[in-house]
Amino acid sequence: MQQYLAVTSNGLENLLVEELIKLGIQNPKPVQAGVKFKASTEQIYRCCLWSRLASRFVRVLSEFTCNDDMDLYLSATAVNWVNHFHSSKKFVVDFNGTNREIRNSQYGAMKVKDAIVDCFTKKSLPRPSISKDHADLRVHVRLHRDKAILGIDMVGGGLHQRGYRPESGRAPLRETLAAAIILRSGWDASTPFLDPMCGSGTLVIEAAMMAANVAPGIKRQKWGFEALEDFEPELWAEVKSEAAVQGRRGVNKVDCKFFGVDNDPRVLQTARDNARRAGVDSLIEFELGDAAELKRPKGFETGVIVSNPPYGERLGTHPGLIALYTAFGAQLKLEFPGSTASIFSASDELLSCIRMRAEKTFKLNNGALPCNQKNYSISAKRADFVDNNKEPTLIAPDFSNRLKKNIGKIGKWARKEKLECYRIYDADLPEYNVAIDIYLDQLVIQEYAAPKDVPEETAKRRLTDVIRAAIDVTGTEANKVVLKVREKQKGRSQYQKLGQQSERLEVHEYGVKLIVNLHDYLDTGLFLDHKITRRKLGEMAAGKDFLNLFAYTGSATVHAACGGAKSTTTVDMSNTYLEWAKDNMTLNGKVGSQHKFEQADCLKWLSMSDKQYDLIFIDPPTFSNSKRMAQSFDIQRDHIQLMTDLKRLLREEGTIVFSNNKRHFKMDLEALKELGLKATNISSKTLPLDFSRNKHIHNCWLLTHDSE
Repeated sequence: MQQYLAVTSNGLENLLVEELIKLGIQNPKPVQAGVKFKASTEQIYRCCLWSRLASRFVRVLSEFTCNDDMDLYLSATAVNWVNHFHSSKKFVVDFNGTNREIRNSQYGAMKVKDAIVDCFTKKSLPRPSISKDHADLRVHVRLHRDKAILGIDMVGGGLHQRGYRPESGRAPLRETLAAAIILRSGWDASTPFLDPMCGSGTLVIEAAMMAANVAPGIKRQKWGFEALEDFEPELWAEVKSEAAVQGRRGVNKVDCKFFGVDNDPRVLQTARDNARRAGVDSLIEFELGDAAELKRPKGFETGVIVSNPPYGERLGTHPGLIALYTAFGAQLKLEFPGSTASIFSASDELLSCIRMRAEKTFKLNNGALPCNQKNYSISAKRADFVDNNKEPTLIAPDFSNRLKKNIGKIGKWARKEKLECYRIYDADLPEYNVAIDIYLDQLVIQEYAAPKDVPEETAKRRLTDVIRAAIDVTGTEANKVVLKVREKQKGRSQYQKLGQQSERLEVHEYGVKLIVNLHDYLDTGLFLDHKITRRKLGEMAAGKDFLNLFAYTGSATVHAACGGAKSTTTVDMSNTYLEWAKDNMTLNGKVGSQHKFEQADCLKWLSMSDKQYDLIFIDPPTFSNSKRMAQSFDIQRDHIQLMTDLKRLLREEGTIVFSNNKRHFKMDLEALKELGLKATNISSKTLPLDFSRNKHIHNCWLLTHDSE
């Protein structure tokens, strides 16, 4: 009998203990991410072949106190490696962990490698070679603080590599984790099994292998223990042969039905191929289908639904997942009364969209990602769920009702104005702190940063409810919902690129065509609160020389050009936005030498320019500290200096349209009068209906030379 360590994931230790007991191991002891036990040669062969949960089995050669690299080297040297493998074998050291003195796992592996090689050379034996990619056996070291375990990996590669899955779906689930999920789902081999988002089929294949008593390691071609000096090939052949016979017989004895459903035909074919390689293809019915419209398969009366739906790296990048989980939960209740479901996901917010109370919750890791597995009992009272006489339950009722009210009022106005882009909600209710804009048939939801006194989990749950409710109320397709996080922007961060999708959309606003991009940047290329201002510029521009400063994507220039401006000059510091402005002008047929585009620091350009204009539009940032600007800019502090420079460029009968978004901005009227300018506040006249509840967000002034 020798000492072994079965390595597994954190949280699976007790499940592995139960499995090892069933395999004939006595008194296995759970430790962190593993189980210690003693076994004979035959028992360890059976454990390697039959364990569904362990990732590897390590023959423990030494356990020792390890304070530094000398302790490590001497303890590794104390092992008589010559007794374990021949010098002709290639090996590699897998070193896991660090401590105060051994801070690098590669360094630790090198010290153990040196000790092993020295053991051979000191006995005047050939030096064994190292091979990372083609090792005959692997030496395993686990270091935690001052405690170390040194041994030989009996498996070689991880036991999750069953041999039936050369190709997987986009988010592969390790076979060992899949087996754990199945065991914790409460499923037994007498009950139908369904995975409605099966991907490459790992869950349903592992379940079928369990039911048929197919050894999970039966397809593996190479084992670490085969390179050991005490390897017993006859005994190993006997253990393998017995397992092969059991598997062939087991497949023919299975009465349980297995179903795998996925909406990707290519991945579904991969699942069929994997099942064939695993030898259980005759037990599984694979079918093309959408989990959001899931139907109960023929032959599935009541049973267990087990699934690992997609959950994405960040909830905000996948609003469609919220719709998927919501629809999936509804279909479970509609189609599978009396069954049970076990869903594995990294997102508790997405799991909440299923709208069922979990009877059990297990915490597991998928690699380094913390996940939850939740088990649900689906009510047998199907009629209650589909009662057409009942009013459907609103998601986040207060928010949903407010959104419906806003859409009724604002939508009617937008249709009358022939607007394709407008805001339907702007943090109307404090607990639902988002802005929601419509762009044609798409929805942009901007999440404002939650107050510090709101717990993160509460904020996530509210955002989930907002997305679900917005999809439900507006009827927008989930894949046409875009979610962004909007915080207070400073300087260059307002132009930070968010993605690489580059999906441009053409929209109409008061007779002009504009390009918006809903995905790549925090802003879309169109400030919706300025739509009335832009229309006014178009009405004022006929026959005039027009200047647009801090022009962004040039939408105001487009309105002026379409309104008959004699010439336009568009200035912005960003080349990206200037190119966008050119595209907007080209889209409207406004091209030619009379339309100029200048990439420059607007304040510096303004101080140096000597050309005059009839109509100037300026919408500067509230604050900027961009590195490309000579100094910081604050609109409240610096607006008079700004007007000083603007006056010099303004013709005698000209007009400046000055806009900014600083709340509670105060125009210095006395300083303005001394400068020889007069100002008229037109903020209320240029504030559109969809922004009317937030009057402080928008300031707009007309400035002209003071003739008095």
